[in-house]
Amino acid sequence: MPEIERVEIAPATSKLLTQTLRKVSLRLLPFLFLLYIVSYLDRINLSFAALKMNADLGFSDSEYGFGAGIFFLGYCLFGIPSNHIIEKFGPRRWIALIMVLWGFITVALCLVKDPFTFALVRFILGAAEAGFFPGMLLYLTYWFPKREYGTAVARFMTAIPAAGLLGSLVAEKALGMEGLHGLAGWKWLFLITGAPAVVLGAVVPFLIPDRPEQARFLSPQEKAALQEALSQEALSQEALSQDCREEDKSLDRTKEKAHNTPQTSSALKSKVVWTYALIYFTLTVSMYGFQFWLPQVIKAFSAAGQSDAITSRLTAVPAIFQGLGMLIIAASSDKRRERCFHLVLANALTAIGLLAALYPDNGIKFGALSLAAFGIWGAVGPFWALCRESLPRQLQATGIALINSVGNLGGFAGPFLIGFIKEASKENGLETALATLAIASLASALIVYLRRRAPSM
Repeated sequence: MPEIERVEIAPATSKLLTQTLRKVSLRLLPFLFLLYIVSYLDRINLSFAALKMNADLGFSDSEYGFGAGIFFLGYCLFGIPSNHIIEKFGPRRWIALIMVLWGFITVALCLVKDPFTFALVRFILGAAEAGFFPGMLLYLTYWFPKREYGTAVARFMTAIPAAGLLGSLVAEKALGMEGLHGLAGWKWLFLITGAPAVVLGAVVPFLIPDRPEQARFLSPQEKAALQEALSQEALSQEALSQDCREEDKSLDRTKEKAHNTPQTSSALKSKVVWTYALIYFTLTVSMYGFQFWLPQVIKAFSAAGQSDAITSRLTAVPAIFQGLGMLIIAASSDKRRERCFHLVLANALTAIGLLAALYPDNGIKFGALSLAAFGIWGAVGPFWALCRESLPRQLQATGIALINSVGNLGGFAGPFLIGFIKEASKENGLETALATLAIASLASALIVYLRRRAPSM
């Protein structure tokens, strides 16, 4: 087996690279963070709207769960094409276009009147948003070497808990606008969260460069240092990961025969890609099953007659733990340059939290949900870092999109499964659903463990 080729950087260059990466982080990550907040708000605003919308429109739990989850079918179908477009069209223009589109679609949710139109608009919204997250993961590979990539992704993805915090505050205000200008509070929520996507989409082309060589905020020396680090890393990409060496050898042996094989075909044949798609599927079952039903779970075990405003406020607490989980676990993973154990640990914490939430004491339930949130979102940093390190450079664009698209089918399965179980079980529906999500987390941990033991799977 060939030894891993290590990228050696002279001290002076290393210092310049550190300075450059700090500047890139300060210049790009806050704006990308803001964009992702808007994206995630337009995805989870439904969980707060459901507190009133379901009653107003007469939706059953299964109809709501299906409409919440079908977003991810559209997301899955359009994820890979969107990532191909972003490489050819450029991140700035493509992200701008889809943001404006999904902003208008979010506003259109105000017009739904029955389960069919609700599901249709949610499906279209998923198709519109499909290119954003995998596009951002790919975009960050243009700017951050792999050692810094996990932390960069985690910092970017702390927009998820930030969106949870902001969403709870916005939902509280919007639901309190019930009847203003003849509109229901849940309709105001869709209007207020959809409009920022349109505005920000219009300014994206002016605020982010596509590649380091186009960055006006970097000096020529900083551009050269960053490009050199990324170029050296790309040259040694085939041997960077113990997990995918056997598959990389197989790819090398077939290069002469399949030199012009499309990336999509190679990704579809990759066992590594499909293994990570399965892991991500189990993660998203827990993630979105938890997210879309959290306000209703909290309201169910809280004081009788608790207002929707108080429920929205209480959901901010698990959102804080989402952010802590992301930052703490990703920082530890990057510092130790270890991914698998951190991913298994995060999933174990999720399962423990979800199972502890079955305990009848309300205080313990709330703390357990916070622990589950810490684990669920703590898994994303090491997971995407592991994906990047395991995929050859030529498969990263398509592989990341495929993993994200197929894995996000769990976003359909999770909310729909909880709705179905809750409706069928009546008395103990939420308890059964939480136990189901705990099993999904344990399954994810088991797959990661098996992958670590058998890297070629």
